Amino acid sequence: MSTTAELKDNLKHLIVERLNLIDVQPGDIGDDTPLFKTGLGLDSIDALELTLNVEKEYGVKIANSEQAMQAFQSVTTLAAFIERARGVASGV
Repeated sequence: MSTTAELKDNLKHLIVERLNLIDVQPGDIGDDTPLFKTGLGLDSIDALELTLNVEKEYGVKIANSEQAMQAFQSVTTLAAFIERARGVASGV
């Protein structure tokens, strides 16, 4: 099982690669940088793409837009969401 730091690093790579962020490197994304608006400036299309990729890559389900808004605040909140979802799925 990966550590939280490894998960955050993997998420940064996923965000850059899957959303084709040409001018951003994974190392440019701070753990607590907002993913939308003033941070990376992602939009609703990016949110949909990110949702699909996170669900596929990490085997978690993002049930609705409210849950997505909470999870996608930053890399830190997304990693915490995945860890909680995995914990629930494994019965931890």
